[in-house]
Amino acid sequence: MNNFKRLNNIVGWAIFAISLISYTLTVEPTASFWDCGEFIACAYKLQVPHPAGAPLFLLIGRMASLLAGSDVTKVALMINMVSVIASAFTILFMFWTISLLARKVFGKKGEELNSSEIILVLGASAVGSLVYAFSDSFWFSAVEAEVYGMSSFFTAIVVWAAFRWELIEDESDANRWLVFIAYLVGLSIGVHLLNLVTIPALALIYYYKKTKKVTWKGGIIAFLIGMVVLGIVNVGVITGIPSLAFTFEKLFVNVFGMPFSSGSLFFVVFLIGSLAYAIFYTNKKGMVVANTALVSFAFILIGYSSYTIALIRSNYNPPINENNPSNVLTYVSYLKREQYGSRPLLYGPVFTGKLESIENGDPIYKIGKDKYEVYDHKPNYIWGPNSESLLPRMWSTDANHQAVYRQEMGLSPEQKPTLITNVMYMFKRQMGYMYWRYFTWNFWGRSSDIEGAGPTNIFESKSALPPAVKENRARTNFFGLPVILGILGLLYHYFRRERDALVLFLLFLFTGLALVVFLNAPPIEPRERDYIYVGSFYIWAIWIGLGVMGLFDYVFKFIKNVQSRAIASTAVGLVVPLIMLPQAWRGHDRSNRYHQIDFAKNLLNSCDKDAILFTGGDNDTFPLWYVQEVEGFRTDVRVCNLSLLGTDWYCEQMKRKTYESDPLPITFSTDQLLSGVNDQIPFVERLQAPINLKEFLELVKKNDPAIQIPLTTGESINSLPSDSLFLTYNVEDVKKLGFVAKQYEPYLNGQMVWNIGKRDLLKNDLMQLEMIAQNNWKRPIYFAGTLASDNYLNLREYMQLEGYAYRLMPFKVADGEDGFVNTDVMYEKMLKKMAWREMNNPKVYYDSETYLKVPIITARLAFLRLTDQLIREGKKDKAKEVLDYANRVLPDAAIPYDQLCTNYVMYYFEVGDPKKAMEIAEVITKRADENLAYFTEKATRTSAEWMPDNVQQFIEISLRNLQIISNVCNRNGQEAAAKKYEAIYNKHYSRLSR
Repeated sequence: MNNFKRLNNIVGWAIFAISLISYTLTVEPTASFWDCGEFIACAYKLQVPHPAGAPLFLLIGRMASLLAGSDVTKVALMINMVSVIASAFTILFMFWTISLLARKVFGKKGEELNSSEIILVLGASAVGSLVYAFSDSFWFSAVEAEVYGMSSFFTAIVVWAAFRWELIEDESDANRWLVFIAYLVGLSIGVHLLNLVTIPALALIYYYKKTKKVTWKGGIIAFLIGMVVLGIVNVGVITGIPSLAFTFEKLFVNVFGMPFSSGSLFFVVFLIGSLAYAIFYTNKKGMVVANTALVSFAFILIGYSSYTIALIRSNYNPPINENNPSNVLTYVSYLKREQYGSRPLLYGPVFTGKLESIENGDPIYKIGKDKYEVYDHKPNYIWGPNSESLLPRMWSTDANHQAVYRQEMGLSPEQKPTLITNVMYMFKRQMGYMYWRYFTWNFWGRSSDIEGAGPTNIFESKSALPPAVKENRARTNFFGLPVILGILGLLYHYFRRERDALVLFLLFLFTGLALVVFLNAPPIEPRERDYIYVGSFYIWAIWIGLGVMGLFDYVFKFIKNVQSRAIASTAVGLVVPLIMLPQAWRGHDRSNRYHQIDFAKNLLNSCDKDAILFTGGDNDTFPLWYVQEVEGFRTDVRVCNLSLLGTDWYCEQMKRKTYESDPLPITFSTDQLLSGVNDQIPFVERLQAPINLKEFLELVKKNDPAIQIPLTTGESINSLPSDSLFLTYNVEDVKKLGFVAKQYEPYLNGQMVWNIGKRDLLKNDLMQLEMIAQNNWKRPIYFAGTLASDNYLNLREYMQLEGYAYRLMPFKVADGEDGFVNTDVMYEKMLKKMAWREMNNPKVYYDSETYLKVPIITARLAFLRLTDQLIREGKKDKAKEVLDYANRVLPDAAIPYDQLCTNYVMYYFEVGDPKKAMEIAEVITKRADENLAYFTEKATRTSAEWMPDNVQQFIEISLRNLQIISNVCNRNGQEAAAKKYEAIYNKHYSRLSR
């Protein structure tokens, strides 16, 4: 082994070690928010997560979970470490990729490089790979159990293998590498589809190597062939093969009268047999290209076969079994991700479009007694004139989305978007806000972790910043150096190796801006989506590495000694990752962070035994799944996700016993729950009086003409004839169940009557009402306190707040429109049954986007509701105990006071502790003054760092805090303080008015 090969391996593994240590020291010790709780739970027991499932990730995660031994609390850490290791290997293969590209620039083999060239190649590789290792988006995914770390690994190894293949001269060896690449692509499908977008660029590499006379025309043809291959894999393999299997299945079952699954089995045998024969035949005839292509296709299928795990495990009906892909019908739907609907791409309706009619589209099948039966059709929407456009970027009909469309493009209420408007919106919002903003986070600097944060103003002193931003641990400032070095590397690469630069540019384009166009995202997402585009950030980091060679050739030419120049170029290049590391570390260190799991346990502990708990989105469901499935915590509580309750398969699962939880009280039959049946029951007012809920549900089950209305298609559907409902119960039976406290028994009157609103009922609403009606108060029913207002069905006045959840009660009390508090129950749950690990540790990082938006607000709001009710009941000593406890477990030093905490000032005055009240008042008003001074005195904040919504929010909250605290102080005899705070308020308000 020559000197370069040895050094290339040693330095590469050293970079791997640096990445591995960095990620290991900052890894999340348990399940984080968003999808991670679901993935860990599904990996631990090989269950079926949301489409498209990531089966290979789950299999590897399952093996990793075994390393936890008998300690189930370590399972999450072991699966998180899968991402850590995969991400470190990504950096290793990135190092070797840059090394390959750098050697190609010199046009030499490794053993032919001189000492200065070796320094440059290794320096460029180290700089580029370390910059990517410490980049914001990649580090975020590297320390949690998400698919993006492993997906990046597959992208890295495929790109490396492609450039490695290009250097191999022996054809038989080279073909083996092609098969290896195909297998990697097949395996990557079982993790994430991002890897597939590399195929067009790989086709260009193949063309450059195999063609002696390269032309632009030939390159374009090669690129188009790559696009065809991408289409074949993405449509023909991933969804096409299962769809074709169902075609055979229908033929064998419905026409030939054979048993279920016979057609699918025949198709699989036929496919394998045909492929095997074709490989044998092309090998026998010496058809090298055809044989290599067929073998590669076979290995793609072998890698893709990891998806059979979803089919196999679904047939065992595990507790988490999303879409229930247990047969060819649901399996195809699972792979096509039909649960998420579709978005227009090249042509379709814009948000102002008028729907003229709905026609029957493709048939929807169900499994009948002895054949597949059509029970409905997919809707085919017919749009009116001027409702559709080319490149419909402004397509969402959500009211909040429409407001953004009009605000961004300056459209009046009467204006309709044109093709030009759509294109301008695409460049401004989708590419600018949803891509280039993320790009700057990674290579320029991120202003904060506040939602909507833009790039850092690199010329602004940190000392000048307001405290809300200055103290934000996610703020970084790379002084634009990664961008500058990347531009230098791109230009250097283009002038020295135009073909390789073009390949990288295609990879950059397809994993970045082309993906933006393909995804056609709505203007508002539940969270930042920067992790989608890490593939393009990967390519830019390669150019950053090659920028070191650009420094050598262009910047440091005045250094005459070549070796000294190489050392100087490498040293200057290494300054970039050295600047990035300490800054990025602060915002990515998740060690000792446990509240995501404590939040889940606190929510479950808010519920009594055998409860039914309605939850909403990912963050108040997936952590609960984790603690139940992995740690076995409170498995008596049935978590019922309302966003899934609108699907037939989830309703069926809720009708089964799971662990200690009995089936939920749903009496609708399977056919009454099928997709397309009772999905939406329109409100058509025909009655003024409230209707009996149980009787209404029975009419729905029978499709009774009494509540049905006709459609334009000639069919009839169920409707809701009144906006008010009532439910009767036996008072004595309810008293015997013992869940109503004695002081509330006089409120029991045998009937609940409420106005549900003039609104349509979605299937999840219908199922909620069904459970409430059929439960007969036998099991506690809770609504998570994090739900959207519509999910409470206007029943909040009949709810008792117990910790983080509202319990449905058969009575209401005066002034209980937002739910009422039973202080005995609430006190016991908030102070005795809830966990707050490390929440008082100022060294632990809690990001604003997730923690400060929901978990912290939920906790502080619960403490405040309890305090308020205790004061109303005259229990001021107990109220003070609650306030002190809240400030002890959620102190300002670790979790800065938010807008809710102005209530602490008021309540501390109420309980007789003015000293503590004024301490908190001083902290909040000082911050408000500094925030307002920054945004109103020092400059007009119009840079990209400050989004208008963020500025507006800072100003509104700060002014409100000053006003409230001033009024509270004035009411409680603190006139001097009140005047001081009022003066601060007036100063800033008058400046804003001017």
